[in-house]
Amino acid sequence: MSGVNEIRSTFLDYFAKNGHTTVESSSLVPRNDPTLMFTNAGMVPFKNLFTGAEKRDYTRAASAQKCVRAGGKHNDLDNVGYTARHHTFFEMLGNFSFGDYFKEQAIVLAWNLIIKEFGLPKDRLLVTVYHDDDEAFCLWKKIAGFSDDRIIRIASSDNFWSMGETGPCGPCSEIFYDQGEALRGGPPGSPDEDGDRFLEFWNLVFMQFEQVAPGQRVPLPRPSIDTGMGLERIAALMQGVHSNFEIDLFRALIRAVADATGVEPDGPMQASHRIIADHLRASAFLVADGVLPANEGRGYVLRRIMRRAMRHAQMLGARDPLMWRLVPALVREMGAAYPELSRAQPLIEETLKLEETRFRTTLARGLAILDEETRDLIEGQSLSGDVAFKLYDTYGFPLDLTQEALRARKIGVDKTAFDAAMERQRAEARKAWTGSGDAATETVWFAIKDKVGATDFLGYETESAEGVVVALVRDGVERDALKTGEKGLVILNQTPFYAESGGQVGDTGVLHAGETRLRVENTVKKVGDLFIHEVVVERGEVRRDMALQLDVDHERRSAIRANHSATHLLHEALREVLGDHVAQKGSLVAADRLRFDFAHPKPVTDQELAQVEDIANRVILENAAVSTRLMEVDQAIESGAKALFGEKYGDEVRVVSMGGGARRAFSVELCGGVHVSRTGDIGLVSIVGRSAVAAGVQRIEAKTAASARHHLNSEARVLRDLSGLLRAPVEDAADRLAALLEERKKLERELTEARKKLAMGGGGGNAEEPVRQVAGVKLFARAISGVEMKDLKSLADEAKQSIGSGIVAIIGVAEDGRAGVVVAVTPDLTTKFNAVDFVRLASEKLGGKGGGGRPDMAQAGGPDGAAADQALAAIAELLEQRAAS
Repeated sequence: MSGVNEIRSTFLDYFAKNGHTTVESSSLVPRNDPTLMFTNAGMVPFKNLFTGAEKRDYTRAASAQKCVRAGGKHNDLDNVGYTARHHTFFEMLGNFSFGDYFKEQAIVLAWNLIIKEFGLPKDRLLVTVYHDDDEAFCLWKKIAGFSDDRIIRIASSDNFWSMGETGPCGPCSEIFYDQGEALRGGPPGSPDEDGDRFLEFWNLVFMQFEQVAPGQRVPLPRPSIDTGMGLERIAALMQGVHSNFEIDLFRALIRAVADATGVEPDGPMQASHRIIADHLRASAFLVADGVLPANEGRGYVLRRIMRRAMRHAQMLGARDPLMWRLVPALVREMGAAYPELSRAQPLIEETLKLEETRFRTTLARGLAILDEETRDLIEGQSLSGDVAFKLYDTYGFPLDLTQEALRARKIGVDKTAFDAAMERQRAEARKAWTGSGDAATETVWFAIKDKVGATDFLGYETESAEGVVVALVRDGVERDALKTGEKGLVILNQTPFYAESGGQVGDTGVLHAGETRLRVENTVKKVGDLFIHEVVVERGEVRRDMALQLDVDHERRSAIRANHSATHLLHEALREVLGDHVAQKGSLVAADRLRFDFAHPKPVTDQELAQVEDIANRVILENAAVSTRLMEVDQAIESGAKALFGEKYGDEVRVVSMGGGARRAFSVELCGGVHVSRTGDIGLVSIVGRSAVAAGVQRIEAKTAASARHHLNSEARVLRDLSGLLRAPVEDAADRLAALLEERKKLERELTEARKKLAMGGGGGNAEEPVRQVAGVKLFARAISGVEMKDLKSLADEAKQSIGSGIVAIIGVAEDGRAGVVVAVTPDLTTKFNAVDFVRLASEKLGGKGGGGRPDMAQAGGPDGAAADQALAAIAELLEQRAAS
């Protein structure tokens, strides 16, 4: 037993046999910690249990947790591929006790696992304890039979863990394995402890204190246990290799890279193979958990990981996008343990392929600039920070890629100057990461849930019920009562009001009893399943323990039902038309409209949208029953139900099926929202808008039922009105309008030409001859009106041709009294006269400033069109002066 999958299952099975609840890995996007960008340790999903803010129905747990360390303070990205054990994505095995067992049982469980189950030799093991933790020291002697020299006391913070400046904390005990004298390094605590000989592979944290203030700790009433064992590390030990990249999992991935590139994995390009294998895991799991490449936040970290791997694919000589072709190998190795990987495979492949296709252009440009800028640099010198920033800001070349590209030549980058440039140019756009994207749940809700438990939701079956007030909150504080005119939050023991989640808006309605009436403006969830009714007390008073009648706004709820069910139909229709890679990336289900965001690399065409709409309406017309079943999540997914990537599901889920007949439903999805009883209740669906909301994410907006009918009727009325104005049947209105617009364009062109001829004296009138001799030079000077300013240059060109040799000055006066002036000089005179000089003089007379152009043609303007004759006179005067000089 030494394969990665066997080790993982053995660990979980062992702790399950010892009374632990096996908890599935949480998403890489944390739900309960606003300070983290990614889940980076096994204890993250259990943080609120350790603080006492949350309780679950178990006190012992074990998990294999997906983790990423590639952003924020936990960033191993630059080291990956060049060391034996750094990863961006890794798995953390852990067992946890929430006030159940403590040090002795934790050490017994750990010792029996590594000796009896894993079969590690006792004489190669040693442990550390915190320097004053005599209890742990004695327990290791008793349980493992270690001599004193095999239990090393460590005084540094390395062996004392804390959750933060305050909160639970306690000493650690780390378990080490001696890999043999062939490797450099000494035991922990020694001067050469950083070598590879002694490898720490399991950390036991004894949470026994609460840090209440700096330097002040008090014992916890219920001490707890948190352990973490790196799966890749223990696999390397059990497989007898000294690098995580040599374990069976990575050997399979690296072999896939080698087969695809034709480059042997153990030669000079070893680091590139390792980087691609590691970054493939991180990229695939992040996409599976709902993260897509972007220019900020989590999406930017993902893009950096992808592009670093893609750079190394290029270094291996891959001519076409490589990463997406490696996904099947990853799914073969890890898909059984993490089914979300298999479910998301089409989206992962599509995302990687598109990102690498885009990046190859960026990479070629960036490397060319980098080669040019570093041509004269030698080993030990640094690239200018401004150049590095230009590569990043203009060409999308991340700093770590620039550093990576220069690493082999031992050339650095002026990071200080890079940071300064970043701060100057992007101070507003670049925002520091401040949270996980989910607001931290207020402490008050944990306290209330501990007292009253979860809210019983009745809204799938009814829109009206009775309930008892179990808590009232106003301004973040629990209250005994809410009075007339006050706004507050009401928690009931049960409710038919749906709480906002999964894109569906919360219900509104009324709560009432006797003279008391509360208007519910919204319903939201806290702490997972505590329903919060946001209310205004319209009259009377509401108190705790008061029984109320609860009535959801039926008309609004019916519209929401139709829109939510239509969202499912549109999702499946999009998959039929665009491909299986389409996956929901967000939605809004409101009463008057629906919005659906989905993964797709390019805009949806009119023809594709029409197909999607037709398919969805076909299913609506079937008027098939909409069925809802409660199933275990694995069973639901095996039956074909679509799960949202990155969404956390409980053991039991609601599976909503609609359309398609008896043998196969058209749409099957895991969904906690409310839906119509039959597809015909939707009425119809009409797509009313589309847009792109992010790279690789498209959006459609639609209306259903009455809203769709009103929308279509409104458009039909507009069309009928247009048809009447055009005096053409509705079916001919578009052609008739196009013909009229073309005719109008033709008339406008003819009118413009007529005005120009009239203005230039070619209309057959008695206009004064505009050409005269000034000091032996022909001057065409005219002020005109009724001609657009954009036409003045073409008039000047015509005048130049008519006079042959000379100067043309035309001033056009607009209806608002402003004027534009153009001066043109024929080619034979440009060495003597400059059109810019004349036009600037004219502009000054017109009340303007400046003007510009070339010696043969210049233009300007001014606000005083009434001074046009004075401006022309000034041009003639300047011509006379220049001609005489």
